Amino acid sequence: MHMRRVGAVLSMAALAAGLAACGSGDGGGGGDYATVADKIAGGATIVVGTKWDQPSLGLKTGAEPEGFDVDVAKAVLKQMNGGKDVTVTWKESASSNREPFLANGTVDIIFATYSITEERKQKVTFGGPYVVAHQDVMVRADDTSINAPQDLVGKRICKAAGSNSYRRITDPPPDGELDLDASTVDAANYSECVQKLNGSNLDAVTTDDLILAGFAKQAGGNFKVLGQGFTDEKYGVGLKKGDTKTCEAVNTAVKALWDDGTMKTLLEKWFGGIQGLKVSETAPTAEGCA
Repeated sequence: MHMRRVGAVLSMAALAAGLAACGSGDGGGGGDYATVADKIAGGATIVVGTKWDQPSLGLKTGAEPEGFDVDVAKAVLKQMNGGKDVTVTWKESASSNREPFLANGTVDIIFATYSITEERKQKVTFGGPYVVAHQDVMVRADDTSINAPQDLVGKRICKAAGSNSYRRITDPPPDGELDLDASTVDAANYSECVQKLNGSNLDAVTTDDLILAGFAKQAGGNFKVLGQGFTDEKYGVGLKKGDTKTCEAVNTAVKALWDDGTMKTLLEKWFGGIQGLKVSETAPTAEGCA
């Protein structure tokens, strides 16, 4: 009898552990859900990771961040929820902590200039992409020595923690692109990169053109973007590895938002009129949910 009771207790504990393992970032919504899509359907609060230091993409100056990625997050979640708004808790997700935040459930989903790469696919399931950016170079407005990415030979470029952009300059394919002999200067994030550029502590910041355009717009003429993109950076929606159900729902939502003109409207809202910047005109091809 005693053994049967012990066995029953252990079975219940195992069942509870199994249910807890299916949870996805509590976020104040309560309950356990197998996927983020289930969590949305259940009416729970969704914890969304975004950047908080990138103007025009994800910048927090008040109660909530604002920018293109923030608006895309709201639109995608609403589309996934049948046209009804989703309650969101915003969580700052820097390039250096996106993978661990997804893995440990700190966030449910990430919209944060998150370029899809083969290396990252080993740790993250990506929905999208929802837009394609292109790596470019930003320099001080009065700098006449750097007119193309190839001019970065011997120059100091920024190495933001968690970002692979510097490797496109310094490394050969397949991980890099240009294989140039440039030196790197460490920074915690791209806002620190821009501070260092403004203070003449480095010569250039090189990353996605949308990121650079936001900083150039904020700086009001102190910087210039070369307008010579040399890569395709496919911005994906980050999900915990294996959450293919949500990934497929994200891809359906992204296509619908391109089809109805929402994505084009948001790109124009945040990046319209920026000199030298060419934004996407058509929907990117979905990567597939691996």
